[in-house]
Amino acid sequence: MLTDIFEKEKALFEDGAQTVLRAQENRNRAVRILKGNITANSRNESRGISARVGKNGLFGFASIAECSEEAAKKVLKAASDNVKLMARHTKNAGIVLPPSYGTGTVPLNRKLVDAEQKRIIDVCRQLDDYIAKKYPDLESRMVAYTEDSQDRIVYSSDAYDGHLLTPRCYIYVTMSLKTKEGTPVELFKALGGFGCFEDNFSDLEQYYPELETLYKRVKDKAEGIYAEAGYKTVVLGGMMGGMLAHEAVGHTVEADLVMGGSVAGPNLGKKVASDLVNLTDFAHTYKGELAPLPVYLDDEGIKAEDAVLIKDGILTGYMNSRETAEKFGMKPAGNARGWAFSDEPLIRMRNTCILPGTSTVEELIESVDDGYYLIESGNGQADLTGEFMFGVTCGYEIKNGKLGRALLDTTVSGVAFEMLKTVDMVSNEVEWSSSGFCGKKQRMAVGMGGPHMRCKIMIGGR
Repeated sequence: MLTDIFEKEKALFEDGAQTVLRAQENRNRAVRILKGNITANSRNESRGISARVGKNGLFGFASIAECSEEAAKKVLKAASDNVKLMARHTKNAGIVLPPSYGTGTVPLNRKLVDAEQKRIIDVCRQLDDYIAKKYPDLESRMVAYTEDSQDRIVYSSDAYDGHLLTPRCYIYVTMSLKTKEGTPVELFKALGGFGCFEDNFSDLEQYYPELETLYKRVKDKAEGIYAEAGYKTVVLGGMMGGMLAHEAVGHTVEADLVMGGSVAGPNLGKKVASDLVNLTDFAHTYKGELAPLPVYLDDEGIKAEDAVLIKDGILTGYMNSRETAEKFGMKPAGNARGWAFSDEPLIRMRNTCILPGTSTVEELIESVDDGYYLIESGNGQADLTGEFMFGVTCGYEIKNGKLGRALLDTTVSGVAFEMLKTVDMVSNEVEWSSSGFCGKKQRMAVGMGGPHMRCKIMIGGR
């Protein structure tokens, strides 16, 4: 129905203005079971329409929490009025958008199938019961289901139209034990991925091996040691590399943050990593298969393409909106997205990943005489200089090329473009996840991943 409405309203687009009309529904589901007790049970939706109108380098945005023909007319008028208001009160026009990069229609990529809340609760209980019986010595356990999806219809005056669905759902399993001193330690694992509930959780047995690995690691951690602080040779696991690619590198090469002074500005075209490092923000496909969070069209009507950021250690490009692409003489690749209907699109990552190399994970570990294998990060932060600090929640020492004792929680820190220059081995496998959110001004679902890498990094101790 909304597609028919938008087709009518397209005739009302102002001549000479660049207009995008977007309808969007966000759907959220949540269930949490802590030691057998339900502590959260919710489902909600939010929906509405927004319009963005650009003219002579100025842009007006408006939104309304309603999906109807009348609502579409209201936001178009309000956005247009906002442009006129800005024109009366500003002396400096912004970046005038170039002519269209192409028009057409991006087809609907999949269907959205809802699951009854009772079905979600029953599956979570089934998983919790399995964990309770299989691992009775756990100090605590939690099974937390979370689902979010975006259903977007985009109509534009000079770009692509499309109807896109981006569903994802995960069950986070947390296991806790205590050390001999009585200090609690815990680890979690996100099960699931892109798609609807039944796509991911019709067969729970597929996740039992991952639960076994999680249990073994938390057992090892309960007998773990503190890392020895200092500048060490380490093997970063795929998700540690993914966190680095997103937080410490990805944000610095978002063009709006480049304009804000990020370290990537003066380094375009320069060496920022070893020859083994290649970094791409994938749109929707990786090696012929779906990327963790496929994006086919952004909220400016730009058809999504891969954005190559680092090639053979050289910083080659940025992630752009239409405006910043014009400023930097680049082509937009579909990185402008808004989390909710009321959010104006920002430059956002999609599936940011360091590409694989030629070594095996075993070869990386065997090559280290005295160092650490860092597997999972629970959190991290970085600034526009590329300086970062990440928490390490799961890791092991490496002695004479073999894994040793597990590590208690620690941190790693450094400057991304300096640390990446120390990468001298990259594995031939990539780990992916789309379980996280990026918090740049507004929430956004993102995918990230990477291979294992051998490098040097500063690690914290006790």
